[in-house]
Amino acid sequence: MGVAGTGKTTIGPLLADRLGVPYAEGDDFHPAANIAKMSAGTPLTDEDRWPWLDAIGEWARGRTGLGGVVSSSALKRSYRDRLRTAAPDLVFLHLAGERSLIEDRMSHREGHFMPTALLDSQFATLQPLEPDEAGVVVDVAGDPGDITARSVVALAAAGGALPAPTGPPTP
Repeated sequence: MGVAGTGKTTIGPLLADRLGVPYAEGDDFHPAANIAKMSAGTPLTDEDRWPWLDAIGEWARGRTGLGGVVSSSALKRSYRDRLRTAAPDLVFLHLAGERSLIEDRMSHREGHFMPTALLDSQFATLQPLEPDEAGVVVDVAGDPGDITARSVVALAAAGGALPAPTGPPTP
């Protein structure tokens, strides 16, 4: 989870590979109307997000007992609660970082529908994980291999039911 530009689409597949589980790109669950809205620079409403979150929750429920990694901004507690209603054993990895770093990364990516103009609305909406939520926060400073390795360590330290990592640590 995290605001746009934190690396969910980069770290998610690396983490899934490291854990030997499938990865699902959260953006792929958005209806076309949501993508059109965001592409036009219009923030989504909660009503826009509910079907998207329900689709992600359905995927996560299908992975119960098997494991998986799915990316989603999950910026509000209510969004995470909705996902946990579908898949109660979800553990959140909050990719977090300085706004300037995230904006810089967003300005260099190509072919993504989310404009940097919506970053402020993402930060305004963000409700960090609360102590009673299963999850960890990992700083996104550094390269993807570093962030992935720190994510595995943080999730394991938090007692997440993780499969044994496959292969050597991600460089």
